This record gives sequence, C-alpha cells and structure tokens, in this order.
Amino acid sequence: MRSPIALFLATFLSFTAQARDVSIANAAALTAAISAAQPGDNLILRKGEWRDAEILFTGKGTKDAPITLKAAVPGKTVITGKSSLRIGGEHLVVEGLLFKDPDTSESDLILFREDSKNLAQHCRMTHCAVISALPPAGAQDCRWLGLYGVGHRVDHCSFQGKTGKGTTFAVWLDLEGDGHHQIDHNYFGPREKLGKNGGETIRVGDSKTSMLKAGCLVEHNLFEKCNGEAECISNKSCGNIYRENTFSEVSGTITLRHGNGCTVEKNVFIGNEMNGTGGIRLIGEDHLVRGNYLENLTGDETRSGICFMLGIPNSPANGYFQVKRALVENNTFVNCAHTLFIGFSEDKKGSLPPVETVISGNHISAPNHTLIQAKCALDGITWKGNIFSGKALGISSTPGIESSVPKITALKPIKRSEVGAAW
Repeated sequence: MRSPIALFLATFLSFTAQARDVSIANAAALTAAISAAQPGDNLILRKGEWRDAEILFTGKGTKDAPITLKAAVPGKTVITGKSSLRIGGEHLVVEGLLFKDPDTSESDLILFREDSKNLAQHCRMTHCAVISALPPAGAQDCRWLGLYGVGHRVDHCSFQGKTGKGTTFAVWLDLEGDGHHQIDHNYFGPREKLGKNGGETIRVGDSKTSMLKAGCLVEHNLFEKCNGEAECISNKSCGNIYRENTFSEVSGTITLRHGNGCTVEKNVFIGNEMNGTGGIRLIGEDHLVRGNYLENLTGDETRSGICFMLGIPNSPANGYFQVKRALVENNTFVNCAHTLFIGFSEDKKGSLPPVETVISGNHISAPNHTLIQAKCALDGITWKGNIFSGKALGISSTPGIESSVPKITALKPIKRSEVGAAW
C-alpha cells in the first residue's frame, strides 16, 4: 500500500499532467472552455477588444492547481462596453485583463459571485486594471468590484478614473460575516469629488453587517488623489487591518465608520498642503491606531489628522457609536493644520465623548498651528509620554503631554512603480 504522501504526489502529478493551456478567440469558445476546465488549466483570452462580453467564470480549482483566466498578453486583452465578469467557484484566478471604459450604466462590473446563492471562495484577481475616461451616466450607482464569499485576494491591480456615484471597491458580508480577504499592492488612482455620499474608494461591509467580523487585510496599497468623498476607506465591519498603505494628496480619510476592533497601523498620509487632505477618523470600540505618519494635511473637522467623533446614546446601526477603549500610540504628525480633533459631531444627538481611551507616545510638530481641538470632556482620555510642539496646545496643560522638540521619523511612502498592474 502506498503512503499518504505518495498518494498525494501521484494525484498532484496527475492533475499537473492533465493541465492545459487553452487559447480562446471568442465568447462561444470561452463558454465551452470554462465548462470543460479542470484544476490547473489556463484559459487564455486572445489579445484585442472584447466588447459587451458577459463573462461567467465558474469552476472548482484547488489551492495548488487553480483554474486561471488570463490575457494572452497582459494588458492587451481589453474588456469594454457593456461587459461584466462574474466569478463563481473555488480557487479561480483572473490575471492580466484590462477593463477599459466600462459602461457607466452598469451597476456592477466585476463580482466575486455567480448569483446571490453561489458565492466565490478563495479566488484571486491579480495584475488586472480598470481604467476609465467616461463621464457618469446620470445618478445610478456604478461599482467596479464587489467581493462576496470568503478568502479572496486582489493584488497588483490598478483602478483609475472612476466617476459618478458608487463605491470603487466594495466588500460585502453575509449574515455570518465571512470575508477574510486580502487587498494588497494595488494602485487606486485619481477620483474626482462626488459632492455627496457614495464616492468611497474602498468600503468593507455596510451598516447592516457592521457588527460582524470581516477580518480583512488591506495593506501596501497606494491611494492617489482619491477625492470622491470624506471616506476614502469606509470601514463598516469588525476586525479589519489597514496597514502600510500610502495616501497621497487624498481629500478624505480612513474612516472607522461602523464596527469594532480594527487596526490602522504604519500608514503614510502625505497631504502636500492640498485642500481637504485628511488622516484617520474614529468611531466605535477597541480600535488601535499605531505608528502612522501624517504630514502637511490641511483638512479640518472630520478630515483632521485624527478625529474622534461623539457617540449617540443608544445609537442605531447606521448612527455613531461612542469611542471606547481606543489606543492611539506612537504616531507622528508634521505640519498638519488640524492634528487632533476630539469631540466632533455630524449628528445633533452626538453627545458621548471618548472613554477608556489612551493617547500615548505620539510626536507632533506644527509650529504654525494649534495642536488639539476639544469639543467635549477629556476625562475619559489618558495621556502618556506625548511630545508636542506647536503654536498652541489648544487645551490646558495636561500630564502626559510634554512641550518639547519631538523626534520625527518619517515612514517611506509607496512609489507608483511598486504597485498596480506591472504592464
């Protein structure tokens, strides 16, 4: 009898031997190839324009032998017009496709699900791009990418030119939570100001599922001039990590809008004194904001370097929960017009200040600006080892805040060449 290892190797080698490269010239051939695809197969789309192509990519690959839908030449297979992509299955990979000028009347361009009952599992989109120069079509929502199911990765992709209403990149949770996606090494390019809600670049969850754990990791991405609205990233679920991203001249913030227990760590915010550039906004419980670098931001109120919102008593799911047990530590602020705003409210019912919150080891240098704006009681905040230097502190002298020359250690921002589709 063969050992389990020998059986595994035999099975793996059998799959490898059967794996095929299938060249595909048209929609009919693609449908047939998808239907016949086996683990390890590469379905290779011809270069050139694929207009009004409704692609349903289904199948069951394996972790070691996924089924891959890829461009014959990365960036030269152009999906355009009223096209769409639906990914439904397990261990499927989409690679090297260019989605150019998608029709703005379509509500969803790319979805990681076949339909509401058949969600994708452990799939990947890599080295793809969605690029548009089209104006919006009326007031309809137009979203570019929606993640459903569990365990997906979107990496080394580019998203640029989004206009009109609709989140660029949305993560949707079912009533059990799921998620656990990885979004990394992507480029999110300029997005014009929308002037109302619905212009987020990334949203993770929504108010209905905001108390569920999504457990998503958003790291090593570059956001450049993503100015759709005040929430560049809108967190609406629990347990997510936003780590080592760069925000360059973004008129918006990482907003922990709903949900608890999220981490915002070692991100770089470079405002270059552009209008409305902001940092991080806190709402809810048990958030960790650590080791971020924020420089030359001009935003105020919700777009301050860090803004602590006031909570609403007995807040509804779509309201504002009180900041509790936040830890804000070892962040560096350089020349931000409004570094810390504590107690801002966008709702007349907002009255609950931060409690059980620690602000520790932060370094602030802003010679021409007041450092702290407080619109609420501060007795729920403990200050430890902070070194601040500015025109004025903005609050009474407080233990745990030393007026001295802070130590400034800049984090290296991500370069455009380090992220996005490499073609």
